Parts: sequence; C-alpha cells; structure tokens
Amino acid sequence: MVADTIYERGDVVFGVDPFKPDGTGRPWVIVSNHEGRPFHGEQYIALTLTTRTWLDGLVAVPESAWSRGGTPDDSRIVPWGVQSLGSADIERWQGRLGESVVDDAVEKLVQEVQ
Repeated sequence: MVADTIYERGDVVFGVDPFKPDGTGRPWVIVSNHEGRPFHGEQYIALTLTTRTWLDGLVAVPESAWSRGGTPDDSRIVPWGVQSLGSADIERWQGRLGESVVDDAVEKLVQEVQ
C-alpha cells in the first residue's frame, strides 16, 4: 500500500484474499462510503471482483463502467462476497468504477442479507 492512500467508494484495489490458503491476492471493489464512517482510510468494506461466469446473481462490469483503469478480462462483482479490508491488506489501486454499477452491487448485497 502507498502510505497515506485513502480509497473511495468505487475504487478497485488488489489485495489479500483471506480465503486463499496461499495468501495470494485478488481484486476488490470498495463499497464503503466516505469520511464520517468509523475507520475511514484504515478499514474498508469491499466486494469480490471475479472473472467467473457460471454463478447466478453476479453484477456484470462492462468496460463502459470503468471511469479509470480496468481489468484484463471481463469481470463481475460478487454481491455476497463481502470482506473488511484493512489498509495494510491492499497492495495497489487498480481503477475506479462508475457509481451506477457500484450502487447495483450494494443493492444486491442488501437483498442478500435481508
């Protein structure tokens, strides 16, 4: 992580995946919002970004959804793949998604937990 970097809602970061036994990373979409939240800048709520296509309920990320950056392969957000990432868990910034695709993923997350 770059010292003192603060990530915002919609940022795509690459960081530790606690579910992978070898400690390898994966891309995550930051969905927590901004200042005023506890631990903003130190801890983030993130959703999994995947290239998997065979799961139902994924949120497609078309190329047009990227306002900056991108991924080498078509990606989808896993709305039930929630993780709390500490700033030390983030290796690098990868890009930023537009508001509408992030809002769609968060709406589907809420549906998952209701």
